[in-house]
Amino acid sequence: MPHNRKTRRQPSQDPVAASVPVSFPLQPSLAANLEEIRRRVGDSPDIVIRHLRNASSDSSALAFIYIDGLVNSDMVNQTVLQPLMEMELPDGDGRTAETVFRLAKDHLLPVGSVKQSPTLEVLLALLFDGYTLILFEGLQDALAADTSGWEKRSINEPTSQGVIRGPKEGFTENLRTGTAMLRRRLKTPDLRMEEYRIGQRTGTGIALIYLQGLASEQVLAEIRRRLEAINTDAILESNYIEEFIQDGGLTPFPTIQNTERPDALAGGILEGQIGIIIDGTPFALLAPSTFFNFFQSSEDYYQRFDISSFLRLIRYSAFFVSMLLPALYIAVTTFHQEMLPTTLLISLAAQREGVPLPAFAEALLMELTFDVLREAGVRMPRTIGPAISIVGALVLGQAAVSAGLVSAAMVIVVSFTAISNFVIPSLAIANSIRLIRFVMMIIAATLGLFGIMSFLMVLLIHMAGLRSFGVPYLTPVAPMVPRYLKDIFIRVPLWNMNMRPKTYLGKETRRQSPDQRPQPSEGTDRPSPAQPQPQGEGSA
Repeated sequence: MPHNRKTRRQPSQDPVAASVPVSFPLQPSLAANLEEIRRRVGDSPDIVIRHLRNASSDSSALAFIYIDGLVNSDMVNQTVLQPLMEMELPDGDGRTAETVFRLAKDHLLPVGSVKQSPTLEVLLALLFDGYTLILFEGLQDALAADTSGWEKRSINEPTSQGVIRGPKEGFTENLRTGTAMLRRRLKTPDLRMEEYRIGQRTGTGIALIYLQGLASEQVLAEIRRRLEAINTDAILESNYIEEFIQDGGLTPFPTIQNTERPDALAGGILEGQIGIIIDGTPFALLAPSTFFNFFQSSEDYYQRFDISSFLRLIRYSAFFVSMLLPALYIAVTTFHQEMLPTTLLISLAAQREGVPLPAFAEALLMELTFDVLREAGVRMPRTIGPAISIVGALVLGQAAVSAGLVSAAMVIVVSFTAISNFVIPSLAIANSIRLIRFVMMIIAATLGLFGIMSFLMVLLIHMAGLRSFGVPYLTPVAPMVPRYLKDIFIRVPLWNMNMRPKTYLGKETRRQSPDQRPQPSEGTDRPSPAQPQPQGEGSA
Protein backbone atom coordinates (compact mmCIF):
# COMPACT_ATOMS: atom_id res chain seq x y z
CA MET A 1 0.00 0.00 0.00
CA PRO A 2 1.14 3.63 -0.47
CA HIS A 3 3.17 4.83 2.47
CA ASN A 4 0.87 7.80 3.12
CA ARG A 5 -2.37 5.88 3.06
CA LYS A 6 -4.20 6.21 6.35
CA THR A 7 -5.69 3.21 8.09
CA ARG A 8 -8.29 3.42 10.84
CA ARG A 9 -9.15 0.97 13.58
CA GLN A 10 -12.88 0.47 13.97
CA PRO A 11 -14.40 -0.23 17.40
CA SER A 12 -15.58 -3.79 17.79
CA GLN A 13 -19.10 -2.73 18.76
CA ASP A 14 -19.52 -0.81 15.49
CA PRO A 15 -22.03 -2.57 13.17
CA VAL A 16 -20.06 -1.54 10.10
CA ALA A 17 -16.77 -2.72 11.54
CA ALA A 18 -18.39 -5.95 12.68
CA SER A 19 -18.99 -6.89 9.05
CA VAL A 20 -15.28 -6.51 8.21
CA PRO A 21 -13.23 -9.74 8.42
CA VAL A 22 -10.69 -9.92 11.21
CA SER A 23 -7.02 -9.61 10.38
CA PHE A 24 -5.66 -12.78 8.75
CA PRO A 25 -1.86 -13.19 8.70
CA LEU A 26 -0.57 -15.31 5.86
CA GLN A 27 0.22 -18.95 6.61
CA PRO A 28 3.27 -20.92 5.43
CA SER A 29 0.90 -23.17 3.47
CA LEU A 30 0.15 -21.78 0.01
CA ALA A 31 -3.00 -23.93 -0.24
CA ALA A 32 -4.34 -22.50 3.05
CA ASN A 33 -3.75 -18.95 1.87
CA LEU A 34 -5.49 -19.57 -1.46
CA GLU A 35 -8.41 -21.22 0.31
CA GLU A 36 -8.84 -18.16 2.56
CA ILE A 37 -8.71 -15.86 -0.45
CA ARG A 38 -11.38 -17.91 -2.23
CA ARG A 39 -13.50 -17.78 0.89
CA ARG A 40 -13.19 -14.00 1.06
CA VAL A 41 -13.78 -13.13 -2.61
CA GLY A 42 -15.78 -16.14 -3.81
CA ASP A 43 -15.39 -17.99 -7.08
CA SER A 44 -15.90 -14.94 -9.31
CA PRO A 45 -15.00 -15.55 -12.96
CA ASP A 46 -12.98 -12.34 -13.21
CA ILE A 47 -10.54 -13.38 -10.44
CA VAL A 48 -7.69 -15.28 -12.08
CA ILE A 49 -5.52 -17.64 -9.99
CA ARG A 50 -2.59 -19.45 -11.57
CA HIS A 51 -0.04 -21.82 -10.03
CA LEU A 52 3.63 -22.12 -10.97
CA ARG A 53 6.08 -24.72 -9.72
CA ASN A 54 9.79 -25.14 -10.34
CA ALA A 55 10.56 -28.50 -11.90
CA SER A 56 13.38 -29.31 -9.48
CA SER A 57 12.01 -28.11 -6.14
CA ASP A 58 8.59 -28.03 -4.52
CA SER A 59 9.76 -25.27 -2.21
CA SER A 60 9.69 -22.77 -5.08
CA ALA A 61 5.93 -23.21 -5.77
CA LEU A 62 4.04 -19.96 -6.06
CA ALA A 63 0.67 -18.57 -7.25
CA PHE A 64 -0.48 -15.45 -9.12
CA ILE A 65 -3.78 -13.72 -8.42
CA TYR A 66 -5.23 -10.76 -10.33
CA ILE A 67 -8.63 -9.42 -11.37
CA ASP A 68 -9.30 -9.43 -15.08
CA GLY A 69 -10.49 -5.97 -16.14
CA LEU A 70 -8.57 -4.11 -13.44
CA VAL A 71 -5.13 -5.01 -14.80
CA ASN A 72 -3.29 -4.54 -18.05
CA SER A 73 -3.11 -8.13 -19.33
CA ASP A 74 -0.05 -7.48 -21.50
CA MET A 75 1.73 -5.94 -18.54
CA VAL A 76 0.91 -8.94 -16.34
CA ASN A 77 2.25 -11.34 -18.96
CA GLN A 78 5.43 -9.40 -19.75
CA THR A 79 6.43 -8.01 -16.35
CA VAL A 80 5.21 -10.68 -13.92
CA LEU A 81 4.50 -14.06 -15.47
CA GLN A 82 7.31 -14.22 -18.01
CA PRO A 83 10.18 -13.10 -15.72
CA LEU A 84 9.16 -15.52 -12.96
CA MET A 85 8.63 -18.42 -15.37
CA GLU A 86 12.07 -17.87 -16.94
CA MET A 87 14.05 -17.22 -13.75
CA GLU A 88 17.14 -19.32 -13.14
CA LEU A 89 17.60 -20.66 -9.59
CA PRO A 90 21.00 -21.43 -8.11
CA ASP A 91 21.98 -25.08 -7.68
CA GLY A 92 21.98 -26.95 -4.39
CA ASP A 93 20.68 -25.36 -1.22
CA GLY A 94 19.89 -22.09 -3.02
CA ARG A 95 16.62 -23.46 -4.38
CA THR A 96 14.46 -22.19 -1.53
CA ALA A 97 11.33 -20.10 -1.26
CA GLU A 98 13.34 -17.32 0.37
CA THR A 99 15.66 -17.23 -2.64
CA VAL A 100 12.75 -17.02 -5.09
CA PHE A 101 11.11 -14.30 -2.97
CA ARG A 102 14.28 -12.22 -2.83
CA LEU A 103 15.00 -12.58 -6.54
CA ALA A 104 11.42 -11.67 -7.46
CA LYS A 105 11.33 -8.63 -5.20
CA ASP A 106 14.74 -7.17 -6.00
CA HIS A 107 15.57 -8.25 -9.56
CA LEU A 108 12.90 -9.97 -11.64
CA LEU A 109 9.82 -7.71 -11.63
CA PRO A 110 10.26 -4.73 -14.00
CA VAL A 111 7.30 -2.75 -12.67
CA GLY A 112 7.23 0.64 -10.99
CA SER A 113 5.80 -0.47 -7.67
CA VAL A 114 6.30 -3.76 -5.81
CA LYS A 115 4.91 -3.98 -2.27
CA GLN A 116 5.37 -6.59 0.43
CA SER A 117 2.82 -7.49 3.11
CA PRO A 118 2.20 -10.34 5.58
CA THR A 119 -1.55 -9.71 6.04
CA LEU A 120 -4.36 -10.72 3.73
CA GLU A 121 -6.39 -7.52 4.29
CA VAL A 122 -3.65 -5.34 2.84
CA LEU A 123 -3.14 -7.69 -0.08
CA LEU A 124 -6.85 -7.81 -0.93
CA ALA A 125 -7.02 -4.00 -0.90
CA LEU A 126 -4.15 -3.94 -3.40
CA LEU A 127 -5.81 -6.68 -5.46
CA PHE A 128 -8.88 -4.51 -5.95
CA ASP A 129 -6.57 -1.62 -6.92
CA GLY A 130 -5.30 -3.56 -9.93
CA TYR A 131 -2.21 -5.16 -8.38
CA THR A 132 -1.12 -8.72 -9.14
CA LEU A 133 -0.50 -10.77 -5.98
CA ILE A 134 2.35 -13.27 -5.81
CA LEU A 135 2.11 -15.83 -2.98
CA PHE A 136 4.91 -18.28 -2.13
CA GLU A 137 4.88 -21.77 -0.62
CA GLY A 138 6.47 -21.82 2.82
CA LEU A 139 6.51 -18.03 3.35
CA GLN A 140 4.29 -15.74 5.39
CA ASP A 141 4.94 -12.72 3.17
CA ALA A 142 3.57 -12.00 -0.30
CA LEU A 143 4.36 -9.52 -3.06
CA ALA A 144 2.01 -7.23 -4.96
CA ALA A 145 3.09 -5.81 -8.32
CA ASP A 146 1.36 -2.73 -9.73
CA THR A 147 -0.18 -3.85 -13.03
CA SER A 148 -3.30 -1.65 -12.95
CA GLY A 149 -4.72 -0.74 -16.33
CA TRP A 150 -8.51 -0.59 -16.30
CA GLU A 151 -10.55 1.34 -18.84
CA LYS A 152 -11.21 4.97 -17.98
CA ARG A 153 -12.84 7.97 -19.57
CA SER A 154 -10.59 10.31 -21.51
CA ILE A 155 -10.14 13.94 -20.47
CA ASN A 156 -12.94 16.09 -21.87
CA GLU A 157 -14.33 19.59 -21.42
CA PRO A 158 -16.29 20.06 -18.18
CA THR A 159 -20.01 19.51 -18.65
CA SER A 160 -21.36 21.35 -15.60
CA GLN A 161 -19.13 24.43 -15.79
CA GLY A 162 -18.95 26.04 -19.21
CA VAL A 163 -15.65 27.43 -20.45
CA ILE A 164 -15.37 30.52 -22.67
CA ARG A 165 -11.74 31.37 -22.08
CA GLY A 166 -9.39 29.12 -20.18
CA PRO A 167 -8.34 25.46 -20.05
CA LYS A 168 -10.93 23.22 -21.66
CA GLU A 169 -10.29 20.07 -19.68
CA GLY A 170 -12.03 18.66 -16.66
CA PHE A 171 -11.42 15.99 -14.06
CA THR A 172 -12.27 12.38 -14.86
CA GLU A 173 -13.41 9.63 -12.52
CA ASN A 174 -9.84 8.34 -12.08
CA LEU A 175 -8.07 9.55 -8.94
CA ARG A 176 -4.55 9.33 -10.32
CA THR A 177 -5.54 11.23 -13.47
CA GLY A 178 -6.90 14.02 -11.28
CA THR A 179 -3.77 14.29 -9.16
CA ALA A 180 -1.60 14.29 -12.30
CA MET A 181 -3.63 17.15 -13.82
CA LEU A 182 -3.09 19.11 -10.64
CA ARG A 183 0.65 18.34 -10.63
CA ARG A 184 0.89 19.74 -14.15
CA ARG A 185 -0.40 23.10 -12.90
CA LEU A 186 1.39 23.27 -9.55
CA LYS A 187 4.96 22.29 -10.34
CA THR A 188 6.30 22.91 -6.87
CA PRO A 189 7.74 20.57 -4.22
CA ASP A 190 5.48 22.30 -1.67
CA LEU A 191 2.43 20.49 -3.09
CA ARG A 192 1.47 17.76 -0.62
CA MET A 193 -0.88 14.83 -1.15
CA GLU A 194 -2.23 12.46 1.48
CA GLU A 195 -4.28 9.41 0.56
CA TYR A 196 -7.07 7.83 2.55
CA ARG A 197 -9.19 4.71 2.09
CA ILE A 198 -12.78 5.34 3.17
CA GLY A 199 -15.70 2.94 2.83
CA GLN A 200 -15.60 -0.56 4.22
CA ARG A 201 -17.12 -2.09 1.09
CA THR A 202 -16.07 0.40 -1.60
CA GLY A 203 -12.55 1.22 -0.35
CA THR A 204 -12.76 4.56 -2.16
CA GLY A 205 -9.50 6.42 -2.59
CA ILE A 206 -9.45 9.99 -1.26
CA ALA A 207 -6.60 12.44 -1.95
CA LEU A 208 -6.14 15.40 0.39
CA ILE A 209 -4.12 18.07 -1.45
CA TYR A 210 -2.64 21.33 -0.16
CA LEU A 211 0.38 23.61 -0.41
CA GLN A 212 2.80 23.39 2.49
CA GLY A 213 3.17 26.82 4.08
CA LEU A 214 -0.07 28.21 2.63
CA ALA A 215 -2.74 25.93 4.06
CA SER A 216 -3.66 26.55 7.68
CA GLU A 217 -2.35 23.79 9.95
CA GLN A 218 -5.44 24.11 12.17
CA VAL A 219 -7.81 23.69 9.23
CA LEU A 220 -5.71 20.84 7.85
CA ALA A 221 -5.75 19.01 11.19
CA GLU A 222 -9.53 19.43 11.44
CA ILE A 223 -10.12 18.06 7.93
CA ARG A 224 -7.87 15.09 8.68
CA ARG A 225 -9.76 14.42 11.89
CA ARG A 226 -13.14 14.49 10.15
CA LEU A 227 -11.98 12.26 7.31
CA GLU A 228 -10.55 9.70 9.71
CA ALA A 229 -13.78 9.75 11.73
CA ILE A 230 -15.91 8.69 8.74
CA ASN A 231 -17.19 5.16 9.34
CA THR A 232 -19.45 4.00 6.55
CA ASP A 233 -19.62 1.12 4.11
CA ALA A 234 -19.73 3.11 0.86
CA ILE A 235 -18.40 6.33 -0.68
CA LEU A 236 -19.70 6.59 -4.24
CA GLU A 237 -19.46 10.33 -4.96
CA SER A 238 -17.90 13.47 -3.53
CA ASN A 239 -21.18 14.53 -1.89
CA TYR A 240 -20.79 11.61 0.54
CA ILE A 241 -17.55 13.17 1.80
CA GLU A 242 -19.03 16.67 1.69
CA GLU A 243 -21.94 15.79 3.96
CA PHE A 244 -19.74 13.91 6.42
CA ILE A 245 -17.23 16.74 6.95
CA GLN A 246 -19.06 20.03 6.27
CA ASP A 247 -20.01 22.55 8.94
CA GLY A 248 -23.34 24.25 9.32
CA GLY A 249 -25.72 21.49 10.29
CA LEU A 250 -29.22 22.42 9.10
CA THR A 251 -28.52 25.17 6.61
CA PRO A 252 -29.46 25.65 2.96
CA PHE A 253 -26.08 27.20 2.19
CA PRO A 254 -23.14 25.04 1.09
CA THR A 255 -19.93 25.44 3.09
CA ILE A 256 -17.73 23.38 0.75
CA GLN A 257 -17.16 24.13 -2.93
CA ASN A 258 -17.22 21.48 -5.63
CA THR A 259 -15.65 21.89 -9.03
CA GLU A 260 -15.04 19.88 -12.17
CA ARG A 261 -12.19 22.12 -13.35
CA PRO A 262 -8.53 21.46 -12.43
CA ASP A 263 -7.66 25.15 -12.88
CA ALA A 264 -10.33 26.14 -10.34
CA LEU A 265 -8.98 23.59 -7.85
CA ALA A 266 -5.42 24.79 -8.42
CA GLY A 267 -6.51 28.41 -7.96
CA GLY A 268 -8.19 27.60 -4.65
CA ILE A 269 -5.15 25.70 -3.40
CA LEU A 270 -2.93 28.67 -4.31
CA GLU A 271 -5.17 30.82 -2.08
CA GLY A 272 -4.64 28.52 0.90
CA GLN A 273 -7.67 26.26 0.48
CA ILE A 274 -7.43 22.49 0.74
CA GLY A 275 -8.52 20.26 -2.13
CA ILE A 276 -10.10 16.82 -1.89
CA ILE A 277 -10.21 14.53 -4.94
CA ILE A 278 -12.40 11.42 -4.73
CA ASP A 279 -11.89 8.35 -6.89
CA GLY A 280 -14.92 7.56 -9.03
CA THR A 281 -16.24 11.10 -9.54
CA PRO A 282 -15.03 14.10 -11.58
CA PHE A 283 -16.14 16.58 -8.89
CA ALA A 284 -13.42 17.69 -6.47
CA LEU A 285 -13.98 19.61 -3.23
CA LEU A 286 -12.44 22.81 -1.88
CA ALA A 287 -12.49 23.78 1.78
CA PRO A 288 -12.83 26.01 3.68
CA SER A 289 -15.19 28.10 1.55
CA THR A 290 -16.94 31.39 2.21
CA PHE A 291 -20.18 32.71 0.76
CA PHE A 292 -18.34 34.91 -1.75
CA ASN A 293 -16.29 32.02 -3.18
CA PHE A 294 -19.42 30.68 -4.84
CA PHE A 295 -19.75 33.83 -6.96
CA GLN A 296 -16.18 33.71 -8.24
CA SER A 297 -15.30 31.94 -11.45
CA SER A 298 -11.94 30.95 -12.91
CA GLU A 299 -12.75 33.05 -15.95
CA ASP A 300 -12.76 36.17 -13.77
CA TYR A 301 -8.97 35.97 -13.90
CA TYR A 302 -8.71 35.11 -17.58
CA GLN A 303 -10.14 38.41 -18.84
CA ARG A 304 -9.81 42.11 -18.06
CA PHE A 305 -10.54 43.19 -14.51
CA ASP A 306 -13.22 45.72 -15.52
CA ILE A 307 -15.23 43.12 -17.45
CA SER A 308 -14.76 40.60 -14.63
CA SER A 309 -15.98 43.12 -12.06
CA PHE A 310 -19.04 43.95 -14.16
CA LEU A 311 -19.95 40.28 -14.58
CA ARG A 312 -19.45 39.61 -10.88
CA LEU A 313 -21.84 42.42 -9.97
CA ILE A 314 -24.36 40.90 -12.38
CA ARG A 315 -24.05 37.58 -10.51
CA TYR A 316 -24.78 39.21 -7.17
CA SER A 317 -27.75 41.03 -8.70
CA ALA A 318 -29.01 37.76 -10.19
CA PHE A 319 -28.72 36.16 -6.76
CA PHE A 320 -31.11 38.69 -5.21
CA VAL A 321 -33.44 38.64 -8.22
CA SER A 322 -33.68 34.84 -8.16
CA MET A 323 -34.34 34.82 -4.42
CA LEU A 324 -36.70 37.80 -4.07
CA LEU A 325 -38.52 38.60 -7.33
CA PRO A 326 -41.51 36.18 -7.00
CA ALA A 327 -41.89 37.05 -3.31
CA LEU A 328 -41.84 40.79 -4.03
CA TYR A 329 -44.43 40.36 -6.79
CA ILE A 330 -46.71 38.43 -4.44
CA ALA A 331 -46.30 40.94 -1.59
CA VAL A 332 -46.86 44.01 -3.74
CA THR A 333 -49.87 42.69 -5.67
CA THR A 334 -51.49 41.23 -2.53
CA PHE A 335 -50.78 43.78 0.24
CA HIS A 336 -49.02 46.86 -1.11
CA GLN A 337 -50.78 47.90 -4.31
CA GLU A 338 -50.29 51.57 -3.36
CA MET A 339 -46.55 51.19 -4.06
CA LEU A 340 -47.18 50.64 -7.77
CA PRO A 341 -47.59 53.44 -10.32
CA THR A 342 -51.21 53.89 -11.34
CA THR A 343 -50.61 52.87 -14.94
CA LEU A 344 -48.79 49.69 -13.95
CA LEU A 345 -51.42 48.87 -11.33
CA ILE A 346 -54.22 49.20 -13.89
CA SER A 347 -52.29 47.00 -16.34
CA LEU A 348 -51.73 44.28 -13.75
CA ALA A 349 -55.36 44.45 -12.60
CA ALA A 350 -56.53 44.04 -16.20
CA GLN A 351 -54.29 41.00 -16.66
CA ARG A 352 -55.47 39.39 -13.45
CA GLU A 353 -59.12 39.92 -14.27
CA GLY A 354 -60.65 36.49 -14.66
CA VAL A 355 -57.64 34.65 -13.13
CA PRO A 356 -59.17 32.33 -10.51
CA LEU A 357 -56.03 31.85 -8.40
CA PRO A 358 -54.49 34.24 -5.88
CA ALA A 359 -51.01 35.57 -6.63
CA PHE A 360 -49.31 33.08 -4.27
CA ALA A 361 -51.00 30.03 -5.80
CA GLU A 362 -50.28 31.40 -9.25
CA ALA A 363 -46.57 31.84 -8.51
CA LEU A 364 -46.31 28.47 -6.77
CA LEU A 365 -47.94 26.71 -9.73
CA MET A 366 -45.59 28.34 -12.23
CA GLU A 367 -42.47 27.71 -10.13
CA LEU A 368 -43.30 24.03 -9.66
CA THR A 369 -44.10 23.71 -13.36
CA PHE A 370 -40.76 25.18 -14.32
CA ASP A 371 -38.88 22.92 -11.88
CA VAL A 372 -40.66 19.88 -13.33
CA LEU A 373 -39.71 20.94 -16.86
CA ARG A 374 -36.13 21.52 -15.78
CA GLU A 375 -35.82 18.10 -14.19
CA ALA A 376 -37.48 16.50 -17.21
CA GLY A 377 -34.98 18.19 -19.52
CA VAL A 378 -32.09 16.82 -17.44
CA ARG A 379 -33.39 13.23 -17.21
CA MET A 380 -34.60 12.85 -20.79
CA PRO A 381 -32.30 11.58 -23.55
CA ARG A 382 -30.01 14.33 -24.77
CA THR A 383 -31.44 14.27 -28.26
CA ILE A 384 -34.94 15.27 -27.15
CA GLY A 385 -34.40 16.78 -23.69
CA PRO A 386 -33.69 20.41 -24.73
CA ALA A 387 -36.51 20.38 -27.28
CA ILE A 388 -39.04 19.06 -24.78
CA SER A 389 -38.04 21.56 -22.08
CA ILE A 390 -38.10 24.59 -24.39
CA VAL A 391 -41.26 23.65 -26.27
CA GLY A 392 -42.92 22.51 -23.05
CA ALA A 393 -42.20 25.84 -21.36
CA LEU A 394 -43.47 27.86 -24.32
CA VAL A 395 -46.56 25.77 -24.92
CA LEU A 396 -47.54 25.45 -21.27
CA GLY A 397 -46.88 29.13 -20.54
CA GLN A 398 -48.89 30.33 -23.53
CA ALA A 399 -51.68 27.83 -22.87
CA ALA A 400 -51.89 28.82 -19.20
CA VAL A 401 -52.20 32.52 -20.11
CA SER A 402 -54.75 31.82 -22.85
CA ALA A 403 -56.82 29.65 -20.53
CA GLY A 404 -56.85 32.39 -17.87
CA LEU A 405 -55.11 30.25 -15.24
CA VAL A 406 -52.20 32.65 -14.78
CA SER A 407 -51.43 36.20 -15.83
CA ALA A 408 -48.83 37.18 -18.40
CA ALA A 409 -46.96 39.21 -15.77
CA MET A 410 -46.51 36.11 -13.62
CA VAL A 411 -45.04 34.19 -16.56
CA ILE A 412 -42.53 37.02 -17.06
CA VAL A 413 -41.62 37.08 -13.36
CA VAL A 414 -41.07 33.32 -13.15
CA SER A 415 -39.11 33.20 -16.41
CA PHE A 416 -36.78 36.02 -15.41
CA THR A 417 -36.30 34.41 -12.00
CA ALA A 418 -35.30 31.11 -13.60
CA ILE A 419 -32.89 32.80 -16.00
CA SER A 420 -31.28 34.70 -13.12
CA ASN A 421 -30.77 31.44 -11.27
CA PHE A 422 -28.64 30.10 -14.12
CA VAL A 423 -26.34 33.16 -14.02
CA ILE A 424 -24.75 32.02 -10.74
CA PRO A 425 -21.62 29.96 -11.54
CA SER A 426 -21.98 27.54 -8.62
CA LEU A 427 -24.79 24.99 -8.88
CA ALA A 428 -24.63 24.39 -5.12
CA ILE A 429 -25.54 27.96 -4.17
CA ALA A 430 -28.07 28.15 -7.04
CA ASN A 431 -29.91 25.11 -5.66
CA SER A 432 -29.99 26.62 -2.18
CA ILE A 433 -31.64 29.73 -3.63
CA ARG A 434 -34.36 27.54 -5.15
CA LEU A 435 -35.30 26.31 -1.68
CA ILE A 436 -35.13 29.76 -0.08
CA ARG A 437 -37.33 31.19 -2.84
CA PHE A 438 -40.27 28.97 -1.88
CA VAL A 439 -39.95 29.99 1.79
CA MET A 440 -39.85 33.64 0.70
CA MET A 441 -43.03 33.19 -1.34
CA ILE A 442 -44.90 31.68 1.63
CA ILE A 443 -43.80 34.50 3.93
CA ALA A 444 -44.69 37.15 1.33
CA ALA A 445 -48.19 35.69 0.95
CA THR A 446 -48.81 35.89 4.71
CA LEU A 447 -46.84 38.90 6.01
CA GLY A 448 -46.05 40.97 2.92
CA LEU A 449 -42.93 43.15 2.75
CA PHE A 450 -42.60 43.14 6.53
CA GLY A 451 -42.24 39.36 6.47
CA ILE A 452 -39.70 39.51 3.62
CA MET A 453 -37.51 42.02 5.46
CA SER A 454 -37.77 40.07 8.71
CA PHE A 455 -36.81 36.82 7.00
CA LEU A 456 -33.85 38.51 5.27
CA MET A 457 -32.59 39.67 8.67
CA VAL A 458 -32.94 36.15 10.07
CA LEU A 459 -31.15 34.77 7.02
CA LEU A 460 -28.31 37.28 7.39
CA ILE A 461 -27.91 36.45 11.09
CA HIS A 462 -27.86 32.74 10.23
CA MET A 463 -25.16 33.27 7.59
CA ALA A 464 -23.07 35.38 9.98
CA GLY A 465 -23.09 32.49 12.44
CA LEU A 466 -22.00 29.85 9.92
CA ARG A 467 -18.44 28.52 9.86
CA SER A 468 -16.50 26.55 7.30
CA PHE A 469 -13.82 24.69 9.27
CA GLY A 470 -13.61 27.62 11.66
CA VAL A 471 -13.61 30.35 8.98
CA PRO A 472 -16.59 32.79 9.26
CA TYR A 473 -18.91 32.29 6.29
CA LEU A 474 -19.16 36.01 5.43
CA THR A 475 -15.43 36.75 5.68
CA PRO A 476 -14.13 39.40 4.87
CA VAL A 477 -17.41 41.36 5.07
CA ALA A 478 -18.38 40.08 8.52
CA PRO A 479 -16.00 40.54 10.24
CA MET A 480 -15.16 43.50 7.99
CA VAL A 481 -11.59 43.75 6.74
CA PRO A 482 -11.58 46.51 4.09
CA ARG A 483 -8.16 45.71 2.63
CA TYR A 484 -9.34 42.18 1.77
CA LEU A 485 -12.25 43.39 -0.39
CA LYS A 486 -10.14 43.60 -3.56
CA ASP A 487 -11.53 40.31 -4.90
CA ILE A 488 -15.00 40.09 -3.39
CA PHE A 489 -17.62 42.26 -5.10
CA ILE A 490 -15.26 43.45 -7.82
CA ARG A 491 -11.82 42.35 -8.93
CA VAL A 492 -8.99 44.83 -8.94
CA PRO A 493 -6.12 44.40 -11.44
CA LEU A 494 -3.84 41.46 -10.77
CA TRP A 495 -0.83 43.73 -10.23
CA ASN A 496 -2.70 45.31 -7.30
CA MET A 497 -3.27 42.02 -5.41
CA ASN A 498 0.16 41.56 -3.84
CA MET A 499 -0.89 39.85 -0.62
CA ARG A 500 -3.05 36.82 0.02
CA PRO A 501 -5.80 37.60 2.56
CA LYS A 502 -5.70 35.67 5.79
CA THR A 503 -9.13 34.15 5.23
CA TYR A 504 -7.79 30.63 5.34
CA LEU A 505 -4.28 31.11 6.66
CA GLY A 506 -4.43 33.05 9.90
CA LYS A 507 -1.66 35.24 8.44
CA GLU A 508 -0.98 37.19 5.31
CA THR A 509 1.46 35.82 2.76
CA ARG A 510 2.89 37.54 -0.25
CA ARG A 511 1.53 36.45 -3.61
CA GLN A 512 3.82 38.48 -5.86
CA SER A 513 6.38 41.27 -5.92
CA PRO A 514 5.00 44.77 -5.28
CA ASP A 515 4.94 47.71 -7.70
CA GLN A 516 4.25 45.68 -10.84
CA ARG A 517 1.85 48.18 -12.38
CA PRO A 518 2.84 48.54 -16.03
CA GLN A 519 4.52 51.87 -16.67
CA PRO A 520 5.84 53.31 -19.91
CA SER A 521 9.59 53.48 -20.23
CA GLU A 522 11.24 56.74 -19.25
CA GLY A 523 11.02 59.21 -22.08
CA THR A 524 8.15 57.39 -23.83
CA ASP A 525 5.28 58.53 -21.60
CA ARG A 526 4.24 61.20 -24.15
CA PRO A 527 4.99 61.65 -27.85
CA SER A 528 7.87 64.00 -28.58
CA PRO A 529 7.17 67.10 -30.69
CA ALA A 530 7.60 66.66 -34.40
CA GLN A 531 11.11 67.43 -35.55
CA PRO A 532 11.92 68.60 -39.06
CA GLN A 533 13.33 65.81 -41.15
CA PRO A 534 16.86 66.42 -42.35
CA GLN A 535 17.19 66.96 -46.05
CA GLY A 536 19.95 64.73 -47.20
CA GLU A 537 20.72 62.04 -49.61
CA GLY A 538 17.86 59.73 -50.23
CA SER A 539 15.23 62.17 -48.95
CA ALA A 540 12.25 62.93 -51.04
